[in-house]
Amino acid sequence: MPKASVKRTINCTKKDLINLVLNIEDYPKFIPYCLNAKIYEKIFDNDNQLIIADLTIGKGPFKDTYKSDVKYIKKDDSILVKNIDGPLKYLDNKWKFKETGKLTEVSFDVDFELKNKFLNILMTKSFKYGLDKIADAFQRRAEELFNNR
Repeated sequence: MPKASVKRTINCTKKDLINLVLNIEDYPKFIPYCLNAKIYEKIFDNDNQLIIADLTIGKGPFKDTYKSDVKYIKKDDSILVKNIDGPLKYLDNKWKFKETGKLTEVSFDVDFELKNKFLNILMTKSFKYGLDKIADAFQRRAEELFNNR
């Protein structure tokens, strides 16, 4: 179903960008159509981290909440996201971070399917555009927070 990848090179440290992505509760402040975020659980296992969180996404009368399992794996500099509950049949989302000097290359791969087949058709047509908007929002937020240090 909808599947896309986006890559950005951002003038921030890898650590700052990873922390930005893991700070899920701040998503409504800067991600388009993200209405609410709630963290239920954070578990630290050595250098890795597990987060169980809800995101409510929508616009106007259309909104839905999905629960995700977010895993930060330090040795791979990656964050893996899988859905647990909500309107998604499945979600596979991977963030990968590679630091080069003062820049960090971020790749964001998303593959998902909604339970509603009609909405899947609509999402497929606009998904890449939406993913670019999300990547733009993360890049702007990172530059606002970290480039003035």
